Amino acid sequence: MTQKKPKYSEECEVLIMNKKSILYILLDLIFLAVFNTVFFVLGGTEHSASVWISYGFIHFAYLMILATPFLVRKSSSASVFGFSLYSASTVYFFVEFAVGLIFIFIGSDSFKASLAIQVIIAGIYAILLVSNLIANEDTADNIERHEDEVAYIKNAASRVKLLVGKASEKSANKEIEKAYDLLHSSPTSSISTVKSLEEQINNKVAELENVVASNNTTAIITISGELIAMTEERNRKLGMEN
Repeated sequence: MTQKKPKYSEECEVLIMNKKSILYILLDLIFLAVFNTVFFVLGGTEHSASVWISYGFIHFAYLMILATPFLVRKSSSASVFGFSLYSASTVYFFVEFAVGLIFIFIGSDSFKASLAIQVIIAGIYAILLVSNLIANEDTADNIERHEDEVAYIKNAASRVKLLVGKASEKSANKEIEKAYDLLHSSPTSSISTVKSLEEQINNKVAELENVVASNNTTAIITISGELIAMTEERNRKLGMEN
């Protein structure tokens, strides 16, 4: 019997999470607070267009760092995907910060150079960011597909393993063991041409579970043999593709 989690414990966890969220928000605001304080205290509010453009781009670059976690696709490899995105956003911020400061110190009355250069930098960053997002999506799809394929084999093999020793006749148990050994050692990768065969294998495992439950020795041997034949056919087709 599972013990019910105390209500006060859940409330404490919520408070801790809220406290962490507040601390992270404060940490994120430090740069903005320091930068804006220095900018307005030392420079005042009267600036040329080139300075305001640089001011805006620096803020945009920093906000992109804060937004990066929301661009990372949730998956078992999220940390790997996040690294490439964080790298692009961080490099862009430091480059933009340096370039933006140069234009702020120059304070040119002409905004064209400031705008053009910083738009180009932002454009390069956008290309890198979108390229990484596309690559991450492709990789995440492949990983999820592989995980599904591994899950299929593990699920089928584990279901058959539970049946080993359940039959009253040794000959029937021996056939179940053969089916399990073959499923357990089967390739985890898959291709579209064996999908229907894999569905048939799953259905055949369900049939085997039913006949084992009824202890029908003849049916157990027959269905185990069919399951073995289907699995061998799947493995043969996979071998032809590799």
